[in-house]
Amino acid sequence: MSTLQSAWKLDELRRKILFTMGMFLVFRIGAHIPVPGVDSEALKGLLNQNIFGFIDVVSGGAFKKFTVFAMGIMPYINASIIMQLLTVVVPYFEKLAKEGQEGRKKMVQFTRYGTVVLGFLQAVGMSFYLKGALVHPNFFSYAVIAITLTAGTAFLMWMGELITEKGIGNGISLIIFAGIVSRLPSGINTMVQYLKQGETNIFAVLAFLVIAVVIIAGVVAMHEGQRRIPVQYAKRVVGRKVYGGQSTHIPLKVNQAGVIPVIFAMSILMFPTTIAGFFPNNGVAAWISHVLSFRHPVYMLLYSLLIIFFTYFYTAVTFNPTDVADNMKKYGGFIPGLRPGKPTAEYIDRVLTRITLAGAVFLAFIALLPNLVMAITGLNLYFGGTSLLICVGVALETMKQLESHLLMRHYQGFMK
Repeated sequence: MSTLQSAWKLDELRRKILFTMGMFLVFRIGAHIPVPGVDSEALKGLLNQNIFGFIDVVSGGAFKKFTVFAMGIMPYINASIIMQLLTVVVPYFEKLAKEGQEGRKKMVQFTRYGTVVLGFLQAVGMSFYLKGALVHPNFFSYAVIAITLTAGTAFLMWMGELITEKGIGNGISLIIFAGIVSRLPSGINTMVQYLKQGETNIFAVLAFLVIAVVIIAGVVAMHEGQRRIPVQYAKRVVGRKVYGGQSTHIPLKVNQAGVIPVIFAMSILMFPTTIAGFFPNNGVAAWISHVLSFRHPVYMLLYSLLIIFFTYFYTAVTFNPTDVADNMKKYGGFIPGLRPGKPTAEYIDRVLTRITLAGAVFLAFIALLPNLVMAITGLNLYFGGTSLLICVGVALETMKQLESHLLMRHYQGFMK
């Protein structure tokens, strides 16, 4: 709270916060503008399926209402996954990833194109799936729906980049955050209705709140958890000056990948169920929808394995032990008891592999926790472990950015 108060007193940070809140307002307005040519009553029956639950939560309820932001930012996330995979598989993209700022700009541009293409394909599929809810099912109606949904996703992508540039925090993550948080009032209302109708009791609600607090505490502890590897820098004499000789450490985060693996895994598993939903009368499609339903053991196993895989994959993409060891060697640094170079890289990689396993298992446990909560409390709520994980992670990262801005301003004041 003291950080927020200090940030609000500074004109620059206050403008950034107000700009971000303004973008949230635009996002919420767009989540209530319906797509033209769709019968809302017929739509409710078609969209009353569990496979769309997470999409609806992330889009802030825009999906079930089928508004211009119905697809949310999911096509952008899928395009990002594909680009991350291509950096490992295709040498050209691997080269771009290592080219610094210019390379990243090109990668972002490819991600934008991929978002529009994937968004359009998903929008076309959704328009055909919803043909029973169209007022006039013809080519023009399909085209209007596909273009409107694609434009909504492209607008959200642009808005996210604008928040990152002119606001505070990561824009795309904050849009997902805003979508999830906007569902809280309806979630609370659902709890109240359950209590009034006698479908649950006050003890179940209290148990849910206690579990939520424990989850938040666990997520914060895991998010902030570090393994600090001690590093010693040798003294160097350059001319008449002596450099180095100090001790420091390499902070290896237990959860290096953040909430990205959960979002990636959810996106991958949602794809086949979404496609299967387009063919309701097909036997194979019905089997896929059943097996990949939220509470099915096969779904939970695949979900856990994908989260663990993407945790290791994303950690490997964002943190390279060989580069760290080479940089340490270049500046005369070494880990006590280890030779610089390859032995140091192998040691860092071994430590990172072990702590990443703990982080990956924790992420998988939190993501599957809604099943446990529903079993204990009897509350059928979409706002579960995954949503809390995303919200807490995004909130922590945004607060860190605010603190870094404040720290930089203090440094500038000291210099002046």
